[in-house]
Amino acid sequence: MFGKKTKTITLTIGAAAAALSMAAAAPQASAGVVGCKASGSKQEVGAVLGGLLGGLAGNKIAGKGDRGTGTAIGAVVGAGAGSAVGCKMQKSEAAKEVGGIYKSGGYRYAQTVHAEPLVKMDHKYVTRSTVNLRAASSTRAERLGAVSSGTTFQALGRTGDGQWILVGQDGVGVGYVSSAYVYRA
Repeated sequence: MFGKKTKTITLTIGAAAAALSMAAAAPQASAGVVGCKASGSKQEVGAVLGGLLGGLAGNKIAGKGDRGTGTAIGAVVGAGAGSAVGCKMQKSEAAKEVGGIYKSGGYRYAQTVHAEPLVKMDHKYVTRSTVNLRAASSTRAERLGAVSSGTTFQALGRTGDGQWILVGQDGVGVGYVSSAYVYRA
């Protein structure tokens, strides 16, 4: 009576758990499924709930022969989506606590800026030309604005490879600029 249904549910939960562990090990755009750059546990909870719900949905959508695959794919997609939503909630909550600013790794960041591992700096730099201000240390990151040519700014830190500099305003990281377009004042 309960045999087939219980076995399917057990397989679904087992596949979802396996997919969650694969998702946790997979590289993410920000910091992984459980590595949000703002304090709290909403990201982990979102990843687990998303993974379980995604796994169940994938199991229901998949054909009879592909339920395990559907469950695993659904769990990975659900974990990723739940993780992203949870991280966004954590950052939003942290920003409310300190007026639109969150702390990570000894730095203060505007809510729109991604925390990155940085080498501490406290220098003034000048832009050689108008440069894009990015949310993260990548040309693919969201453009937050621009810093006009000849502008002097406070540099809070640089990425380990030295290619990006965190622009500071009153001690808060407001975005990243490429180091190729700036020089030390």
